[in-house]
Amino acid sequence: MSVVRKSFLVFVVVLASAKVWGQAAQSPFTTYGIGEPYGNALIHNQGMGGVGVSQPQYWFLNNQNPALLVYNGLTVFEAGVVVESRKIQGDTLNEKSRAGNMNYLATAFPIKRNRWTTSIGLMPFTNVDFAFQSTTILNDGLNTEFYEREEGTGGLTQLYWSNGVRLTPDICVGAKVAYLFGAVENVYSGQLDGSAFISSVLEKTTAKDFNVSLGVSYSKDSLWSKDYRLSIGAVYTPKSNMDSKRSDQFYTITSAGDTIKSRVLNNVRGQILIPGSLTFGVSLSKGQNWSVSTEYFYQDWSDFTSVNPDDEGLGKSWRAGLGGEFTPDPFSDKYLKRVTYRAGLSVDQYPFEAYNNSVKDYGASVGLSLPAGRSSLNFALKMGKRGDKNKNYIEENYFKIYFGITFNDQWFIKRKFD
Repeated sequence: MSVVRKSFLVFVVVLASAKVWGQAAQSPFTTYGIGEPYGNALIHNQGMGGVGVSQPQYWFLNNQNPALLVYNGLTVFEAGVVVESRKIQGDTLNEKSRAGNMNYLATAFPIKRNRWTTSIGLMPFTNVDFAFQSTTILNDGLNTEFYEREEGTGGLTQLYWSNGVRLTPDICVGAKVAYLFGAVENVYSGQLDGSAFISSVLEKTTAKDFNVSLGVSYSKDSLWSKDYRLSIGAVYTPKSNMDSKRSDQFYTITSAGDTIKSRVLNNVRGQILIPGSLTFGVSLSKGQNWSVSTEYFYQDWSDFTSVNPDDEGLGKSWRAGLGGEFTPDPFSDKYLKRVTYRAGLSVDQYPFEAYNNSVKDYGASVGLSLPAGRSSLNFALKMGKRGDKNKNYIEENYFKIYFGITFNDQWFIKRKFD
């Protein structure tokens, strides 16, 4: 396939993604802070429990540690989508939601092969999508019902540029600069039973600014055998302040959807402080046959501040993951032996509490990559449980299916022969 045809294919994928970006399934846990973090894991990482900060990859783009980009000796383009189903349960609650959205678009190419590789990409940073409704009986002598509804949508998106550089045969460093932007809208509505009018307050918070991450990788071959490699990786993201604006608007609409009254309550400018984070991981691999990785992520949200004080009051979060991949024989004539199989486990603690108890997420995942020359079709499946209805009043059981493509080719190389 020519460079022109591949560029056209990338353009089509970008246009198609614009129509489905951000349509994630609803979850009550996205109401906290600036929303639910997406993370930087691509589909091949999702199949291994989300790990990847220490694992060098030759045929897949490593988006979790910019230092590992130097292992991409070819131009690589990746795109992924996710379809998810969530079931939320409580003592008197049983709700289901399903949705799908574009997960990421990313590309990388070597500036100097095996020495310096650069990457650009676009993917969600956080997601907000929830809706609550309740009915209250007013003590007015008539037992009038009052209907309340709270819903939130939006989130932040990141457009990033990463670079990985090899300092020595064993040590690589990298940096990622991301431009974060987006808006979160919360709407609070109320209506009296029998009334033709709905009164609402819209809280809209917009934010934009830059965020920087620094990565390092150490990989050593032949520690005890020439067939094995031990790799260590770490990524540190300093805290960052985002310029933000909050605007509150009161409005009244009719049951037909016509606005009859609208008034701006206030406009406030300020900053959103995103706390720093640290990820550390270790991997052991044998050539292109198999690898096993584990990693730990930590972020303290107690210093988080926002232009919207309702978003504050968070705590510490962490994540631990263990995963691996196996390719029976990468050079076999039999197709199934060239397929890469993956599996992993993960546990997360979120920075918020529900009913004075921490919220944890336990997940298990599997995945595979179907080779097509130097490219591949990637699949991953993750299922898990978030929260505990005995401790947090509600719990969420989820099921996610990831599908993506990886193109590898030699671009920007001057031909020696025609």
